[in-house]
Amino acid sequence: MSGMTDLAAMLASLTVSVRNERYTFVTLPPDTAPPLGDGVEAIVREAEGDTVVATVDRAVAAGWPIDFEAAWLTLEIHSALEAVGLTAAFSAALADAEISCNVLAGFHHDHLLVPAERADDAVAAIAALRES
Repeated sequence: MSGMTDLAAMLASLTVSVRNERYTFVTLPPDTAPPLGDGVEAIVREAEGDTVVATVDRAVAAGWPIDFEAAWLTLEIHSALEAVGLTAAFSAALADAEISCNVLAGFHHDHLLVPAERADDAVAAIAALRES
């Protein structure tokens, strides 16, 4: 399945799900990230080190510092990788609501990590896009 490309259609059917746990970003020395699983949800390799997105529980258990607690939102729309405008639309909606957002793009969905205490506000801001 290739995904949707029509921005108006994507926005009209856009819904958001929220995972139950809280997440954090951790940076570790290059090539030292643990494998995915057991609370490690994503790894991004950068020249400066490995960025690990993990549950707060996993970070605490590993002794990793927690500087940011996030809610993990998933846009429940399968946008095509070549779709134009969806990221700009939800980014603008969140910026207007003064909500920071870190984005992980998957093949099927975009995943947004927003401040945990602003999760409900973020869901509402994105839901408002359906009416625009």
